[in-house]
Amino acid sequence: MAVTHERPTVGEGFTYRGLREWLEAVDRLGQLRAVHGANADEDIGAATDVLQHAAESPAAIFDQVPGYDPEYRVLVNSFGATDRVALTLGLPLGLSKVELSEGWRRKIRGLKPLPPDEVGDGPVFENVRRGDEVDMTIFPAPRWHPLDGGRYIGTGSFDITRDPDDGWVNLGTYRVMVHDARRLGYYISPGKHGRLHRQKYFDRGQPCPVAMVFGSDPLLLLASCTEIPFGVSEYDWVGAIRGEPMQVTRGPVTGLPIPADAEIVVEGHASDQETLTEGPFGEWTGYYASDSRQEPVLTVEALYFRNQPILVGSPPGRPPDEQSRYRAVLRSALLRDELEKAGIPDVVAAWQHEVGGSRLFTVVSIRQRYPGHSRQVLHVAAQCRAGAYAGRYTVVVDEDIDPSDLEEVMWALCTRSDPATSIDLIQRAWSTPLDPRIPPDRKAARDFTNSRALIDATRPWEWREQFAPVNVPPREARDAARQRWGHLLD
Repeated sequence: MAVTHERPTVGEGFTYRGLREWLEAVDRLGQLRAVHGANADEDIGAATDVLQHAAESPAAIFDQVPGYDPEYRVLVNSFGATDRVALTLGLPLGLSKVELSEGWRRKIRGLKPLPPDEVGDGPVFENVRRGDEVDMTIFPAPRWHPLDGGRYIGTGSFDITRDPDDGWVNLGTYRVMVHDARRLGYYISPGKHGRLHRQKYFDRGQPCPVAMVFGSDPLLLLASCTEIPFGVSEYDWVGAIRGEPMQVTRGPVTGLPIPADAEIVVEGHASDQETLTEGPFGEWTGYYASDSRQEPVLTVEALYFRNQPILVGSPPGRPPDEQSRYRAVLRSALLRDELEKAGIPDVVAAWQHEVGGSRLFTVVSIRQRYPGHSRQVLHVAAQCRAGAYAGRYTVVVDEDIDPSDLEEVMWALCTRSDPATSIDLIQRAWSTPLDPRIPPDRKAARDFTNSRALIDATRPWEWREQFAPVNVPPREARDAARQRWGHLLD
């Protein structure tokens, strides 16, 4: 197929178009490393683990992978540094993670969805394979963790599905395992949008059309693993953020819209009549908690890829890792926004901590205004869209505590909460088979719920004025002192 496409306009605040220009920008920042000759069996996974567990580490791109076309590449640790997340979001460099999250919150406030533009072709069709020509084993999909049940081509990827009832197109990041040349196994946790779409087809006795994208615009990837509002397409959301519509092309097999400049895309149909053992896989909790099971298989009917394709990898590891760092920025912004939309006043800041995979440990800072204010915050934060899935501990603190600073949070928890009166519990909350703390018998019964601890670490409202004063200078005074005396730390 001939490729004749126009490059989309760069929206305000953005300095790149698609993954390849993003990589050029990262290289100019001095944050890209090239690695030649690492193998896909152990080396790439091990190197990724080293990179993603070091804060502010560079991205790395692997080529000349033994056993594969030397021009086929694997990109890892894309979002392992704050400036690269800022670059992706179209925000200024040099921000702290909290400033970045707040800038993102302002940017997404009041967005009006902007649908994509459909174009006839694009670079994604530089190479086309159909039917028996398809071979998914040609790509250097790594074995990311030592005990993984196979090679996972889908970690920094997203699946595209369409709701059969209203036509809503969803992009969601779910793990994808290579079974053989034409079959991919993919697991989706209960309650996720892609699983809801898939189940609607299965309930009708129909196969589910799916497109999978294994490398594309970094902003699309971030959108696909963020809690976008139900019924809103990630394409429309990203278009609104960029101020320019995304360019998509209609998949010849499924009719689904696929990014015109994607690196690697497959199309096919999944059926609940064909399942294979998927897993185990080292997940974002830091465990092989979901084990292995029979999961639906996507039969790949068409494969499209660019010349010198880039497979994007973002495997989960024990947090804090790459995923938890960038998701903390995104989810914390969404959480604060949802609290305000729920009508809760004087929310100062919120943070979903990296050490909990940006889900298991949530902290909200408030300026108390009335009796019960702190408890209201706790219950809403634990059950709104950004905080509900797979949570564990939710903490509310006063406005003098930085919710992103674990040491400050734990100090407040230790000195302002009382175990007998400051903790509420929620039973049977929305969790996941990936939760390592759900007992085996409950998992076998498909009871994927957990409890939540809601901890009030604020000064008690009724006698807050009599609470012992702190011996710490106000934050502004501390900042000024750090500016004047920081040289003593050198």
